[in-house]
Amino acid sequence: MRPTAPPSAERLRRIIASFRGRRLLVLADLVADEFLYGRVQRVSREAPVLILQYDGTDVRLGGGANAVHNIHTLGGTPVPVGVLGRDEHGRRLRGLLRDTGISVARVASDPAYVTPVKTRILAGGIHATKQQMVRIDKATRLGERSAARRAVRTALRSLRGRFDGVLVSDYGFGLLTADLVQAAVAFARRVGVPVTVDSRFALLGFRGMTAVTPNEPEVEAALGITIGNDRRRLEWAGRTLLRRLGAKACLVTRGSDGMALFEPGRATMHVPIYGSDQVADVTGAGDTVIAAFTLALASGASPVEASLLANYAGGIVVMKRGTATVSAAELSGAVASDRGRA
Repeated sequence: MRPTAPPSAERLRRIIASFRGRRLLVLADLVADEFLYGRVQRVSREAPVLILQYDGTDVRLGGGANAVHNIHTLGGTPVPVGVLGRDEHGRRLRGLLRDTGISVARVASDPAYVTPVKTRILAGGIHATKQQMVRIDKATRLGERSAARRAVRTALRSLRGRFDGVLVSDYGFGLLTADLVQAAVAFARRVGVPVTVDSRFALLGFRGMTAVTPNEPEVEAALGITIGNDRRRLEWAGRTLLRRLGAKACLVTRGSDGMALFEPGRATMHVPIYGSDQVADVTGAGDTVIAAFTLALASGASPVEASLLANYAGGIVVMKRGTATVSAAELSGAVASDRGRA
C-alpha cells in the first residue's frame, strides 16, 4: 500500500485560513450539556454519600449542537437541521444557538419531544479543581409519527444555496433513521461535497458517506471485537469498516493512543495525540474532531490533512473544562508550534 507524505505546516495553515465562510449542513441530534457545580460539605448522616453545597449551573451546546458550535468557532457557517423540544432545555439550546450567531431556521420543534440532556455533577473543595462525580442522562426518543420528523425531511428537500460539506451527528435519539441519513448522503453527492457520519450506536446502518469518525469503543461494539493494543485487530477493523460502509476514509479515535486513518489502497496512518497527556476533560471531544475534520475536507483538504487538523483540534479541546470549542487561531497556533518542532 502507498504511504502518504506528511503535509507542511504552511499547507495546513492555508487550509485553516480557508475555513472561513465554508457552509456546512449539520443533520444532528441536538443535546444540552448541563453542568451542576458544588462544594463538598460533609458526609450525610442518612446514607454514605457526600453532601454538596450547590454553587451554580451551566448549560452548553452538546452532542450535534457542539459540532455545530465548533464549526462556527473555527470560521465555518453551520446550517443545523434537527429537533428540539418546547421544554426549558429546548428553549435554552435554541437561545444559545441564536446568541452565538447560528441560524435555527431549520431546527424543528416538537411539544411531545423531551430535549436530550446530559447532566454532570461536579464538586471539589474551595481551592480544588472540581471533579465529575456522576452523570445523569435524560432518556428520550423522537416519536415515529412526530410532525417534527416530517419538518426535518422538508428542510432537507428545501435546502438552497451553496454548500461545501455535510456532517451527520447521530446520538441515537430517534431522529436519524437510515433513510434520513441516506437522504443527507444523497444530497451531498448531488451537490458534489464531502459527507461525514458520526454514529454512536448505528455505525453499520449507513452507507456511501465520504468518511466516518468512530471512537475505538464504537468500532468494537459495531464489529463485536476487542482491539486493545492489538494493531492487527485494529487494521482488520478499519479495513472492514471501509469495505462495509463504502467509505473513502475511516478515522478511528483512540484516546491516549491517538488516531488511526484508513483509506482504500493506502497504508494506515497512525497519529499520536497532540499536547499533554494530562487531560482536563474529554467531554465533547469527538464533536470537535468531526467538526474540524469535516470543515477541512470541505475546504479541499485530503483525509490525511483533515485527520492531522482534527487531531490538533481534539488535543486542544481536551485541555479545556466542560464542553468546549476550538478557534481557528488556536488551531493555527498548534500547527505552528508542533510542526515547527518536527
